[in-house]
Amino acid sequence: MFTRYIPSPPHSTFEVGPLTFHFYALCIIAGIAVAIWLGDRRLRSFDPLLRSVVADVAIFAVPSGVIGGRLYHVISAPDDFFGSNGSPLDIFAIWKGGLGIWGAISLGALGAYFGLRRVGRTRPEITLPPFPIFLDALAPGILIAQAIGRFGNWFNIELFGKPLDAWWALEVPVLKRPMQMREFETFHPTFLYEALWCSLIAITLILFGKRFLAGQVFAIYIFAYCLGRFFIESIRIDSAHLFFGLRQNEWVSIAVGALALGYFLRIRQKSKSLR
Repeated sequence: MFTRYIPSPPHSTFEVGPLTFHFYALCIIAGIAVAIWLGDRRLRSFDPLLRSVVADVAIFAVPSGVIGGRLYHVISAPDDFFGSNGSPLDIFAIWKGGLGIWGAISLGALGAYFGLRRVGRTRPEITLPPFPIFLDALAPGILIAQAIGRFGNWFNIELFGKPLDAWWALEVPVLKRPMQMREFETFHPTFLYEALWCSLIAITLILFGKRFLAGQVFAIYIFAYCLGRFFIESIRIDSAHLFFGLRQNEWVSIAVGALALGYFLRIRQKSKSLR
């Protein structure tokens, strides 16, 4: 019997005077800050004159990503907000958790596209890279932001996996356990699995990203994340819609991952046809 495990945080908030700070929100903010910093460094390696372009684009991309992530969560789990025990006003309580990565990437990328176009109009003295190269520069930072953000789930003690008896298992307080699993004390720390997987992809892209064509780094990011998310999702036990025996996000991982792989191959095929 293992006696060591990852403890759950005793608090998800702290107070400074009249202000209450939520660790989940702080993790999201910290992740965004790191993504902007790393994205700026990577973009300046393409052209030193592109300083602060990522920060300027983030003014549009970050709010779009947050809105998209929240919309995806609300659409995929409507009972949490419109069910008998839910409240529509909780839609705005993002510090409690609930940002779907698929919606965040989709609307965030759309916001980044329009943000980059605006920067091009307001800063005509610089030559902006094509949008695929811009996304390639952002990809590792977004992955690290996702990794940091997952620790917000740890502070909220949510989205853990099946019962696990191992030294790396997560201790979950009895009131946070599903009713049918109250007798189990430790569970798979899926937040940690995803954080480690995202970090591994980010490091790989930083080290080897220059070997790929424009747009392929972002495609690898999406495909690799979907691959890991599919398996991590299979051991989560939070409520989810099931379709043909698979959780909703497993199907989304398959669909989005296939699209990313197709995009990667299309870029390579298009490059060959131009030679």
